[in-house]
Amino acid sequence: MARVAASRRSFLGHSYNLVGVVASLVILAWTLIAIFAPAIIPHSIGDIVDDDYFGPMRQGLWLGSDYLGRDMLSRVLMGARYTVGISLAAVCIACFSGVVLGMIAAVTGGWLDSCLSRFLDAMNSIPSKLFGLVVVAAVGSSIPALILTLAVIYIPGAYRFARALAVNINSMDFMTVARVRGESTAYLIGSEILPNIMRPVLADFGLRFVFIVLLLSGLSFLGLGLQPPLADWGALVRENIGGLPFAAPAVIVPSLAIASLTISVNLLIDNLPQKIRDRDA
Repeated sequence: MARVAASRRSFLGHSYNLVGVVASLVILAWTLIAIFAPAIIPHSIGDIVDDDYFGPMRQGLWLGSDYLGRDMLSRVLMGARYTVGISLAAVCIACFSGVVLGMIAAVTGGWLDSCLSRFLDAMNSIPSKLFGLVVVAAVGSSIPALILTLAVIYIPGAYRFARALAVNINSMDFMTVARVRGESTAYLIGSEILPNIMRPVLADFGLRFVFIVLLLSGLSFLGLGLQPPLADWGALVRENIGGLPFAAPAVIVPSLAIASLTISVNLLIDNLPQKIRDRDA
């Protein structure tokens, strides 16, 4: 069975791992749910549709009800919209900013490299959860504030990762030849460095997305994420934690949703097609 699961299938010139395909389908499913959630939820997320709290799974309430008798299926589907949307926006800002700054610092060097590195090292020394708690508590937990806070937390790590890769590429002979030809810094970054670091940058993008999902869920669990009536998966776990002794679906299902998304992203990264993992393939 292990050999079957690890077997690779060829499609459009790429070699695909079955585990990676399954992980991709899970990620695609959550992405589509996040996009179309308002159109597919059976009930409004604020409607009380059950006379009991922490109701069991049954027809009409396929994931049971929460601590107020609201439909958990609707709330989990809408929670995907906020969890995936906020995390994706934050990781895009963090990785784009960090990678661009890292490549610029590696190519230009000198005082710009030193100033950027020291400043972002100082930012990186602050514990991420502590920084998130302080900022969100100070400026509020609106969606834009959460996105910017999460992005700022992970820009230093993306910068250090991209700079380390770019410094290695910058010392190679073809970079020296490009400089002798008189190529501009923009050309060196866009045509010489970026294509050669794209594979590890994509893997780092996926890992940082997982970290941001977990940090967002942690902030929401502590009550500093989205505020009612909005709720991401972490907030759903927090508000229904009283159902844990009863093994209520209202607290188990959001936890499983977080696990399924983060594990699937990790599995996809580990099982990327060979031509993406190896540029020489």
